[in-house]
Amino acid sequence: MPLTVVILAAGKGKRMRSDLPKVLQPLAGRPLLAHVLDRARELEPEAICVVHGHGADAVRAACPGNDLGWRLQARQRGTAHAVAQALPVIPADHRVLVLFGDVPLIGAGTLRDLCAKAESADLVLLTATLPDATGYGRILRDADGGVSGIVEDADATDEQRLIRETNAGVMVAAACDLRRWIAGLSNDNAQQEYYLPDVVALAVAEGARVAAVEVDDPDEVLGINDKSQLADVERSYQRAQAQKLVEAGATLADPARVDVRGEVSVEADVFIDVGAVFEGEVTLAAGVRIGPNCTIRDSRLGPDTVVHPNTVVDGVTAGAACELGPFARLRPGTELDERVRIGNFVEIKNSRIGSGTKINHLSYVGDATVGRGVNIGAGTITCNYDGAAKHQTTIGDKAFIGSGVMLIAPVEVGAGATIGAGSTISKDAPADQLTVARARQAEIRGWQRPAKKPR
Repeated sequence: MPLTVVILAAGKGKRMRSDLPKVLQPLAGRPLLAHVLDRARELEPEAICVVHGHGADAVRAACPGNDLGWRLQARQRGTAHAVAQALPVIPADHRVLVLFGDVPLIGAGTLRDLCAKAESADLVLLTATLPDATGYGRILRDADGGVSGIVEDADATDEQRLIRETNAGVMVAAACDLRRWIAGLSNDNAQQEYYLPDVVALAVAEGARVAAVEVDDPDEVLGINDKSQLADVERSYQRAQAQKLVEAGATLADPARVDVRGEVSVEADVFIDVGAVFEGEVTLAAGVRIGPNCTIRDSRLGPDTVVHPNTVVDGVTAGAACELGPFARLRPGTELDERVRIGNFVEIKNSRIGSGTKINHLSYVGDATVGRGVNIGAGTITCNYDGAAKHQTTIGDKAFIGSGVMLIAPVEVGAGATIGAGSTISKDAPADQLTVARARQAEIRGWQRPAKKPR
């Protein structure tokens, strides 16, 4: 049967105490709903339908996609009512997988197992066995091990409360069956809502085949209702990411103090110190060392490159054996050849830096092409912006730029040129020559420093 995934994402999340809709709360730097959509897409379903409600415009804007169908639940009247909003656009011969926008850790493998089980059952539930099942609906089974019902914690007997297998909410059934069962539900309860788990009793009463798939790791079905639970899920997610890095060959100084907010690829003997944050797509070649409190975003670092503490690397491609930082900021468009040294309080933007070049202290290089073996002294600035447009600076191989130099772009410094300290260079400097451009030092006799008038 073709598969349609329905994701319930309409709730406000009052307990979040946030103006942001619950499904847009961030997990690893992305909305909760985005994680659920990733898992749904891995299944390659015929369609994905997102039932949204609170903050509908913001939810749609945050999670765009031509493969998504959107259905509005204008009034939030329960989970079964939410599914009912999607059913009119789902063909009767489709199988429906119901997911929740605030349950982001569920794995694609688990969902495949669930769908496979649906080949031999009319309704399949996802369950989790918890050390403490207090507050959760318990799964009741018959003598043959089939699901015979769900009993809520408040309605359970003392014996039933000893059951630790709980309902995770996720389920699979044929669209035609779901349509019939939901139509038969009542909202005769304290909240006057239509609850999706209530379809189990109707299915059992019909004699339908009801089965369950239990998750290996209960963390997969952790739901989020408040900021405390959001923090718990974040830690669970990050533990899993840290484990992936370790299994790939990285050494982590403390797996509990590394955050992955994207996709990180590592080779052998990578070392990652505490407080590292990875965002977007990051590739760390063999022997890369990341110091404490660094942020690496959308970058590729070559073998044996070292990122010293408190450095930001954003949109950078670095060759082998580079040294970056400490306290450096490398911005998008930065390309470093091998053995480049970018030191403390140096900022690089949209520039290509040749092999063996050193920019060690307190400098800014932007919109520049810097050759091989160049030395750029402390306090050097490429003045690349005239207030309206950016301009290019070109520095040839083995040039030496003294400290405190202003290079006013567009300008070219020839290969082997030397620029005297304190110079302001606004014209091209010839190769293999010393260029000095600074005012002659003078003393003003009789000058006195202004003094404050006494009160």
